[in-house]
Parts: sequence; structure tokens; C-alpha cells
Amino acid sequence: PILCTKIKNSHGVSVATIEHLMAAFYGEGIDNITVEINAPEVPIMDGSSFDFVEAIRSVGIEEQNSPKKFIKVLKKFEVREGSKYISIEPLADDLIIDFEIVYKNPLIRSRRKEFKLSNCDLTSIYNSRTFCLYEDIDQIRSMGLAKGGSLENAIVVKENKILNDDGLRHRHEFVEHKILDCLGDLMLSGHRIFGHIKTSQGGHQLTNILLNKFLSVQSNWELITSQEKQKDQKNSQYGGPIAVNA
Repeated sequence: PILCTKIKNSHGVSVATIEHLMAAFYGEGIDNITVEINAPEVPIMDGSSFDFVEAIRSVGIEEQNSPKKFIKVLKKFEVREGSKYISIEPLADDLIIDFEIVYKNPLIRSRRKEFKLSNCDLTSIYNSRTFCLYEDIDQIRSMGLAKGGSLENAIVVKENKILNDDGLRHRHEFVEHKILDCLGDLMLSGHRIFGHIKTSQGGHQLTNILLNKFLSVQSNWELITSQEKQKDQKNSQYGGPIAVNA
């Protein structure tokens, strides 16, 4: 399984586990930022985006004299892999992520949640931590992954019990962490997206396949600026007509 999002440049330099940081940029409306890192992986922090969001808000943002740009979905596009699927379709001036998780585990089970960027408080999304099944830990570590993993930065589920002393932060934490990951992966497109995403059993790999195939066909989408949006939408969650950086 693909357990994180990893990017690599033409020189072969890569950085892994960028999705929680990218989700913070998406949610906070950051269009232009330079990230300096001296390690092959973004720090996992507490397994959520909380610390990144707090850092962004503590230093504030700087407005730039340049219109915001968005990817507007023009046609529905879908990717299926057996029972797993993800689709994206047109939606005016907003982003909706309809996410379903399906686990055999009796505690996680099947859960579904719809996230709408324009009218949602992102706090619970930002605070949702990554999670794993106790029985998968040995396999994950045998792959050389999660070497720094602990109950301090992940929810660990063993059968019908959560091993973390403090339990869940909220009852939708499992599925909302998947929404957080999806939000961060969508930011890999280079711009925020106006569209409606529906997915069942999705994840990093499926979102990546969708973006690559969807964006490779120019008739599926167009790049618009905030100046082209309706005036009554300019103060939405996506912000006004000014690009910002941190």
C-alpha cells in the first residue's frame, strides 16, 4: 500500500509525507510559499496538520498583487480499481469531498463523511490524526517505513480497541483524516480545485492516478482566475482576489 505522498525532482531529490503540510496550505489559502527542509521527510508532528496550521497562523500571510488561480472542472472523470473508486465532476466555486472508508475492523467499520470547503470549519479536519491497524505495524516497519511511528503521532487500532490513552479526538477522526490526506494530495495539482470529489476506499495512490489522468486531458478542465468568478462568491472560503503567501 502507498502510505504517504512523496515528490521527487528531476535531480532525484525527494521529500516524503508532504500531504499534511500541503493540506494546511490548501485550507489556509496559501498560493505561494517556499519550504526549506533538510531531511527526506516532512516531520510527522502529531500525525495531523494541527502544528502546521498553528505555525502559519502565528506568522500570518502576505497579500500579493496577483489574482488567485483555480482549476475549474469541466467534465466528470472517474478512476476505478475493483471496489475502490474516485471521481471528480464540475461544481461552481467550491470544493466538496465525499469520502467513504471501508474496513473489516469492527471499530473502524464503514464510515462516510462529506466535506464542503465553503461552509466547513476545518478544525476537526486539521486535527484528525493518521491511523493504522496494530496487525499491520510489523509489515509497515519491514518495508522500512514508520520508523518514528508511535502513539504520539498515530492512532493505533487493535481489534475493537484504540491503544492511545486519550482515544479519538472526535468520532469522525478516521474518515476526516482521509479527507485531510485527500485535500493535501489535491494541492499537488499546483492550484486549488473547484469540483466535487466522490471516493470510496480512496487514498494517496488513487488520488494521484486521478489527478494525473484528469489533468492530462485539457478538455477536462480550465485554469481560471478569481477575477473571473462571480462577485458574490469572492468572499467565500477560497478568499478574495489576492494571492497570498506565508
